[in-house]
Amino acid sequence: MTTCEVAPAFRTWQRVQMSRRGSHPLQQGTKRRGVDLDPGLWIYRQRTAGLLHRYLRLSLEVGRLPSVLGREFFGARFTGLRKVSFEDAVIFVHDMEHCLEQVDRFSQQVLVWVVLQGYSQEETSRLLGCARRTVSRHVPEALDRLSEILLREGMV
Repeated sequence: MTTCEVAPAFRTWQRVQMSRRGSHPLQQGTKRRGVDLDPGLWIYRQRTAGLLHRYLRLSLEVGRLPSVLGREFFGARFTGLRKVSFEDAVIFVHDMEHCLEQVDRFSQQVLVWVVLQGYSQEETSRLLGCARRTVSRHVPEALDRLSEILLREGMV
């Protein structure tokens, strides 16, 4: 291709990318119960999932089952190695439980099964008795809602 042929193709590619930018599902804000969530919260989803895993690990180290798990709990990976003090772990677990209480019950269940327990969205939909599409839609919404709460509380 000559330079004359590359420039129009590049401009077309740029226009397509610009039009897609606002339509990407990760970049769109989620609307839940009439409340718009910040569209920039998708950046914190992985960090929030990491905090949930840390919450699970530290709550087991502290010696209590995370409150969102209820009675069902499978496949815990626990090591006796501590990297934080016991007091810091207790405070972190308490703060995370306080933040998780502010998320609705269905979103808590979706986060528990998908993020903490590691079930696929298909398995989670069968366990919760709903469509797979419902679960796949609620996972990012629940992570965004929890990210918003964690940001407000200063934990992220």
